[in-house]
Amino acid sequence: MTNPFDPATADYPRDVVGYGRNPPDPRWPGGAKLALQIVINYEEGGEKSVLHGDDRSESFLTEHITTPMIGERALTAESLWEYGSRVGFWRLWRLFTARKIPITVYGVTMAMGRNPEAVAAMREAGWEIATHGMRWNVNPPEDEAGERAEIIETLRLHEELCGSPALGWYNRSTARTYRLLSEIGGLLYFADNYADDLPFWADIAGKPELFVPYTLEVNDMKFAVSNGFGDAEQFFIYLRDTFDVLYAEGVAGMPRMMSVGLHGRLAGRPGRTAGLMRFLDHVAKHDGVWATTRAEIARHWRREHPPGVLKTRW
Repeated sequence: MTNPFDPATADYPRDVVGYGRNPPDPRWPGGAKLALQIVINYEEGGEKSVLHGDDRSESFLTEHITTPMIGERALTAESLWEYGSRVGFWRLWRLFTARKIPITVYGVTMAMGRNPEAVAAMREAGWEIATHGMRWNVNPPEDEAGERAEIIETLRLHEELCGSPALGWYNRSTARTYRLLSEIGGLLYFADNYADDLPFWADIAGKPELFVPYTLEVNDMKFAVSNGFGDAEQFFIYLRDTFDVLYAEGVAGMPRMMSVGLHGRLAGRPGRTAGLMRFLDHVAKHDGVWATTRAEIARHWRREHPPGVLKTRW
């Protein structure tokens, strides 16, 4: 009797096997044992607000634990977000530029449009600016034509604001979103995925597309959820332990990629930046770490690991 779950025969679009016990050698530049990629999410000014045409205020990933206010502004929540663009971003910018660490920004188009000075600083530092969509935490239009138009306008405005096109996409994505992005073209990678410690190729409506997975747990967002980090020391310990395990795997001949997710309104608070600084000091004690952008990882993977058999598809 045929096994209906056999991945070799079943018509099942998910790949729950991945690279398995023998992941590929990524052949990171210089024989690096670990590729370290740090993201700053720039979102402040693009969140839910009646000022932006929404029916309620933003309440997710916001320090003030509350329900959204319907039909009116939530000034406390707004000010907590404003700290991220007014102060927190600049604290992180100074930290990473002083240490000459490459950064990828996930930039919300509406948010970047409200703060040209921050965008200029990203460009001055040579950071990659990937797109985080037109809005933050807002679902795309329900109809396909509307979503296609929004994607095209997002990419157009991104290029206008940033001076160069987005090479990576990170936003709420459905199978239809991926298909539309693939049809529109121009992107090096998609990042709205958490399935691996290495990039992988997927079949998007018959076309190979590269995914550079991201993280929701090596991420300062856990400062703003109930089961998350309580202080900078917990943040540092989790960052350090993740790094140490992945680095040890690289030393043993299985190099990996480590993503770190940050936000100006969260890790940009001084008491949390302290944990991030301790982590960067820890990383600096290790040789063979390739600190880079997600676009550079995508370029490297495309050169070294062109698409083969595609088991994941949307």
